[in-house]
Amino acid sequence: MTNSRTLCPVGRFAPSPTGPLHFGSVVAAVGSYLAARSAGGRWLVRIEDVDAPRAVPGAGEGILRTLEHLGFEWDGTPVWQHDRLDAYAEALQALRDGGRVYGCACTRKMLADAPRAADGSARYPGTCRAGLPAGQTARAWRFAVTPGVVRFADGVQGDVAEDVAADVGDFVLLRADGLFAYQLAVVVDDAAAGVTEVVRGIDLLPSTARQIALQQALGVPTPCYSHLPVVVDVGGQKLSKQSLARAVDDFPAAQVVLDALTCLGQRPPAELAGAPLAEIWPWAQAHWSLEAVPRSAAVHARSDYDR
Repeated sequence: MTNSRTLCPVGRFAPSPTGPLHFGSVVAAVGSYLAARSAGGRWLVRIEDVDAPRAVPGAGEGILRTLEHLGFEWDGTPVWQHDRLDAYAEALQALRDGGRVYGCACTRKMLADAPRAADGSARYPGTCRAGLPAGQTARAWRFAVTPGVVRFADGVQGDVAEDVAADVGDFVLLRADGLFAYQLAVVVDDAAAGVTEVVRGIDLLPSTARQIALQQALGVPTPCYSHLPVVVDVGGQKLSKQSLARAVDDFPAAQVVLDALTCLGQRPPAELAGAPLAEIWPWAQAHWSLEAVPRSAAVHARSDYDR
């Protein structure tokens, strides 16, 4: 496996439009943005609305407005996954033509007692890999994982290795409801955009080996990965829309960015307190250090971001 690190990196921020932008997502955006910009690279925005039932009308546009208000500047036009369904279908067909995808008749109820993967999903036991049971039709389409360990050097967390076949099993690329799975969509989108640096929260670390396996099967480059600690509240729960984290629109933009830098271990100087965004961002780009990011699973935010 080779990583596609270049002298002019291409990074991206890819939020799901399930509600307003909260502080935990801003921390991931700041890390992604500075990793690209500090090296003179490009930074892209993608709205990941492939899971259409979870998307909240107007949330994607609201996220873009919030990013602009916080001083982020992206290259090109933001990509919306709902415009990319043909590309996902083409990639799925290529995998089917190569014998890497098969139909699966299993339901969630049938897999309820299966062992769990690191992200909590069912570890697929391979029920339909050799063919559909008699009288059954395919409900979903799964990627046939090749046995062996996937290894990569994470820019924050260090060396990571996972045997996807053993730890996850064959995973879904086209769901029973007809929607393309996140794993396929993100791989196709990153490849199409020429993304070389993926900087995101550690909650997505369990997806990385699966995505690398798909990249190898599709013959597309593997980006460099860096997984940042997620932001948690005083009770240790990850900040999220489900945990009722407050929208960052409720806070002064400059303070939000300074707080995100602090969570990422960047230590902004005291004289930036109360400074405008026009002064904070140049300092952040000039002093960005991935090595300073805490090598931990979580960092705590100020309690007023919680709810």
